[in-house]
Amino acid sequence: MAQPPPDVEGDDCLPAYRHLFCPDLLRHGCHTAIASRSLPRVLTAARKLAAATGRRCLPLSMDVRVPPAVMAAVDQALKEFGKIDILINCAAGNFLCPAGALSFNAFKTVLDIDTSGTFNVSRVLYEKFLRDHGGVIVNITATLGHRGQVLQVHAGSAKAAVDAMTRHLAVEWGPQNIRVNSLAPGPISGTEGLRRLGGPQASLSTRVAVSPLQRLGNKTEIAHCVLFLASPLASFVTGAVLVADGGAWLTFPNDVKGLADFASFSAKL
Repeated sequence: MAQPPPDVEGDDCLPAYRHLFCPDLLRHGCHTAIASRSLPRVLTAARKLAAATGRRCLPLSMDVRVPPAVMAAVDQALKEFGKIDILINCAAGNFLCPAGALSFNAFKTVLDIDTSGTFNVSRVLYEKFLRDHGGVIVNITATLGHRGQVLQVHAGSAKAAVDAMTRHLAVEWGPQNIRVNSLAPGPISGTEGLRRLGGPQASLSTRVAVSPLQRLGNKTEIAHCVLFLASPLASFVTGAVLVADGGAWLTFPNDVKGLADFASFSAKL
């Protein structure tokens, strides 16, 4: 069996999952803009990414839930680079919570970030650049919507909606030479998501052991998937959901008690 590529180093200036995609894109000739509600966070990442790759990396402050903020950020990126060929939508909010205990506002907040945020950024960039020039959109989703999952009705619903959006936009915007695809990763070692959402270590180890590849993925593997979907290698691929989880969604059991206990413990931290 082929060995996985080396993982991203822990001190590789990439504490946030969304920044993991940038080094591959930068090293293959792209300049990038990275956005977050926290500008100091992306300022540091942008400086380190630029120093490591020799490419330009523009840090932006943007709340994907607020269309005027999205418009301002897109305008700033277009002013800096003159074009935006590739959009990676990866804003997300998630936590473990039983559906019966989930507040109405918490459910809405996750959909506002994941689903509305993806639409807002895609819609603004379409109007300002992609409609006339074409390009690629990669939406980072999850396999939660492919199967029922305890404690994840909010995130599963939001990401399933994004996968549906991917298909709709692929059909509607294809004639403008715009490709739209989803990438559903996980479980990925060394990520905040795995730490907060993966459940107790014993339960996680059991679930990984029964998955087809019998291991966790690493961050480099996910970055490679983004690079593939964004590149000419995938020039005839649109409206697809690429699942990169080692087949885990096919076999992972729902450990109701273990995850419920883990969620209760996490909520107290």
